[in-house]
Amino acid sequence: MTQGLCIGVLGSYGGRNLGDEAILSGLLADLRNQEPNARIIVFSRNPTHTALTHPDVEAVPWEGVSRADSSLMLAQLDLLILGGGGILYDREARRYLRVVRVAQERGLPLLTYAVGVGPLSESVDTGMVRETLAGAAEVTVRDQESRMVLEEAGLINPITVTADPAFLLEPADFPRDYLRAEGVPEGKRLVGMSVREPGRAAERLDVDGYHRLLAQIADFLVHRIDAHVLFVPMERDDIRHSHGVMTHMTAADRGRILHNDYSPQQVLGLMRHFDIAVGMRLHFLIFAAMVGTPFLPLPYAGKVFDLAQRLGVPALRGVEREVEGPLLAEVDRLWDERESRAAATARRVAEVCEQARGTSQVTRGVLESLRSQALTRTGVT
Repeated sequence: MTQGLCIGVLGSYGGRNLGDEAILSGLLADLRNQEPNARIIVFSRNPTHTALTHPDVEAVPWEGVSRADSSLMLAQLDLLILGGGGILYDREARRYLRVVRVAQERGLPLLTYAVGVGPLSESVDTGMVRETLAGAAEVTVRDQESRMVLEEAGLINPITVTADPAFLLEPADFPRDYLRAEGVPEGKRLVGMSVREPGRAAERLDVDGYHRLLAQIADFLVHRIDAHVLFVPMERDDIRHSHGVMTHMTAADRGRILHNDYSPQQVLGLMRHFDIAVGMRLHFLIFAAMVGTPFLPLPYAGKVFDLAQRLGVPALRGVEREVEGPLLAEVDRLWDERESRAAATARRVAEVCEQARGTSQVTRGVLESLRSQALTRTGVT
């Protein structure tokens, strides 16, 4: 068997967020398809989780690891992949790029894999992003907003806009038995909802305000289409906020929160059971789009607006109580027009899936160059 390249993958991995795990699954599937014999090392926030979920890769920590220890691990690599996902933003970018800088000091090639960028306003992070990515072999980002942020930061490298690696996933089966086990009754329409914590991406959100707003939407759909509502947490803290929404629902008896652990592919399969989906989390919305479930984004950040624009779906600006009337009207219109909108949305989704494959094409070029260099070195020796 021919020895493959040794590839490192650095991102927000380790089971904290289902969207990030979806990204990793799509990225690893792409790498295995292109470089079947590769030795892949994932730099993870929870190496035990990553190793259990992906037994064909090695998982090592990167947080709290000394520069010397990082250098020893990076010395084994032929390529470092940064991303995907939204990891290059204020106060967080510097943490990842500390590792990347050590790699670059060793002459290691860098590829950004459909990374999300922004907001970037702090000079430390902006400078590190500009200087570090200036030395990358290729820079790919997942949306136009990320490219604009990088250009405003002063990066002059060519930037390729592709799409989120989650668009590369295939759904796994999600049997109705699983829904019954979650307390979801059969024979009723089902609404999927996604709530998130304010966090760094949405620090200005009024928590009680958007809890009440989402409760209004849930109650409206319960009565409008005689449905039950299933909240889908994409990370652990979403459970608390889902409960927060349910406390404001007048029809809380019609609401359930998904409690068991599922893979990204299984949650993608779950989306097929929903008659309509309304949510805040980016990957919840991506999953709905991929399986053809009518969905309405509740934007809290630019990445959600960008998704809505790419897929041609309405997205009101903000999730404040002031937009309650227009938002309920948009939910009502989405339900009435769901069949007439389906074909156009499906075409847009197919286009974005093809754009996601663009990251694979860029990666292929980098891998082929590395293989060629390896063959040249072998020939010389």
